[in-house]
This record gives sequence, C-alpha cells and structure tokens, in this order.
Amino acid sequence: MKPIRVAIVEDNVEVRESWAALLESTTGMECVCVCGTSGEALVKLPPLRPDVILMDLNLPDLPGTECTRQLRVLAPDSQILVVTAYADNQMVFQALQCGANGYLLKRTSSEELIAAILDVTQGGVPMTGEIARRVIEAFRKPAPTPGDTTDLSPRELEILQLVAQGYANKEVADRLNLSFDTVRTRLKRIYEKLHVRSRAGATSKYLQNVNRLGPDTKSKP
Repeated sequence: MKPIRVAIVEDNVEVRESWAALLESTTGMECVCVCGTSGEALVKLPPLRPDVILMDLNLPDLPGTECTRQLRVLAPDSQILVVTAYADNQMVFQALQCGANGYLLKRTSSEELIAAILDVTQGGVPMTGEIARRVIEAFRKPAPTPGDTTDLSPRELEILQLVAQGYANKEVADRLNLSFDTVRTRLKRIYEKLHVRSRAGATSKYLQNVNRLGPDTKSKP
C-alpha cells in the first residue's frame, strides 16, 4: 500500500522538523517536502502533488490563506489541512473559503494530527472541536438580508438614527462630535450597505428595520 505523501508549509523550524519527524516515524506516511514560506511552497509543491499539505497561516511572505487559495488551483488533488495557532472566526472562515479541507489548532496532539491526516485523505473534514463548534454556530445564525441595518457599525447606526429623525449632516456632526466630512463619508458607506442612493432611501430602510426588530433599535440621543 502506498504511503500517504505529506508536505509541510510552516515557518517555524522547530515545528516543521517536529512534524517531519512524526510523519517519518508513522507507518504508512512519509514527508515529501518542507517549506518555510508560501513562495517556496507554490514552486515546490505542485510538481510533487502531495496527498496532504499541512499549512500554517502565519507565513513571512504571503499569508497561508492566500497560499491555500493558489495551491487549490496549482495542486487541485492535494488535501490542504490548516494547522495554526489562530482560532478567531475570521481566519477560520477565510481559510475554508480559500479551499482548506480541514482546520486544526497547533495544540493538537501528535495522535490527533495523524488521525486528521488519515481522515482528510478519506474525504473527511477534520477540525479541532472548538473550531467545529464555531462553524456550526455560524451556520445556525440567520444571514442578514440585503439592506439590513444589522450590517452597520455602531457609529453608522448612530448616524442613520439621527438622519432618520431629520437632522442635517452638520447637525449630525455636532451631536456626535464628528467632522462634517466624516459624516458625509460615513453616509456614503451607509448607502452602499443598505443598497440605497439617498437619505430618503436610507431612512425608509431604517424604519423598516425598526418595525421588524422592535423599538430597541430606535435612537436614544
């Protein structure tokens, strides 16, 4: 039976040497390449076509997410397993959107890492428990509808609330201790998020959301 061919993309020398030694000591697996940068990985890995790529996200040149995205095109048959210290939602979803086949945290034990490599070659999507829970929770949350005021930042919502009450830009700036130009720039961004082109359109969206979400969304100047 052919061994599982694994490549490593990790800038920390000790970590990648530890992973390489683990793979070489594991029956049915072999380490075919170690890379310290995304650039090195993008050159070396496509011709090798490893079965699995262990991918760090914090790399000194291109981020691991971008390396993952490019390798998904250059080495489409390789399974990319992110192994990183980052546990925040933004990094998790960015990595998955870029084509990662699994997401582990670096505190994963050697036994769990080997099990994850086996799993991903068999069509699984291995994830550290904490990461899997975050993904599930994200899917449980209803997606905001286009033009939903929940897309606005707290400051943008404050500005919109005052605009909806009829305040002019100068008055909004005075009440919120902002410059006139800042208010105007923020309003343009609010229009983009709400998919409207005018103060009237923004006010209409705001009132629709107040009616849908309840009085707690109303302004408290």
